[in-house]
Amino acid sequence: MNYIELRSLIRENSNLDFAAASNNLQRVLFDISRTDVLSLITEIGIIPEDIGHDSSEEKLYTKVSDILFAKALKEMNFEVTVLRERSNCADIIAQSKYHNYSLVGDAKAFRLSRTAKNAKDFKVDSMVHWKEDNDFSVLACPYFQYPKSNSQIYRSALNGNVSLFSWEYLYIILSENIRESEDVNLRELWNQSHNIMQQTNMADANKCFIQQQDANIREIIGLTEEQFNNHFNNIKGSIVYRGNEEIRYYESEIARIQQLNREDAIRELLISMKLDSKIETIRRFINQVQR
Repeated sequence: MNYIELRSLIRENSNLDFAAASNNLQRVLFDISRTDVLSLITEIGIIPEDIGHDSSEEKLYTKVSDILFAKALKEMNFEVTVLRERSNCADIIAQSKYHNYSLVGDAKAFRLSRTAKNAKDFKVDSMVHWKEDNDFSVLACPYFQYPKSNSQIYRSALNGNVSLFSWEYLYIILSENIRESEDVNLRELWNQSHNIMQQTNMADANKCFIQQQDANIREIIGLTEEQFNNHFNNIKGSIVYRGNEEIRYYESEIARIQQLNREDAIRELLISMKLDSKIETIRRFINQVQR
């Protein structure tokens, strides 16, 4: 399965009940090959611009990102459960088969046009609470979406030992066929925030530690800096391609709108502003007050 086929499958299922659609997609994705997983995780962290904001398709897309994260963990030889609840809990629980530890996981995908991200978008503080009795809490986020300088998420990750993992790390690990076994214990992959915290002054806790984490992960999985960077260069090509695809989508939208007559342009503007929906929301509130 390639990314275009996955998009089509998400679109086809987006009109179904959310739980049924999620089950359908999980059955399909848990059965794909490692090669397909590698292809999909290089793109799943980017929400396509042609998916409507807060639409059923967007909600299902984000659920698929959780399912793919779970599938990647399965490929690393973990026992994995994708949870059905959508609020106040993690989306994934994974258990080591050999080394008596477990983790909760949450996947993140962002639009490339979204620049004003804040700490709440990463849910690091929430993941501290979602860990509960599990040993680790792991965020799978697009690597290049992490803040490049100071951010509250780094302090929160250090204080709560939340692993700021990425789709790119997963790609490298799966590409190198690294799996847990009786002889291979991967717990230190998920314990990076704790380890980095031991070397960090509280005055520097907001500083980006991703480069230090890169070096630590390279050492854990036994790659040279050149090998590690070669993997990243492969991934960057996919990201650049997707970025240009999203630009072409907006350019085509500009061209389409420029061809609209006045009446159609006004109708399109009203739809985009969701004025009817806002009026209906206010009416429902008034009706509740008058009861």
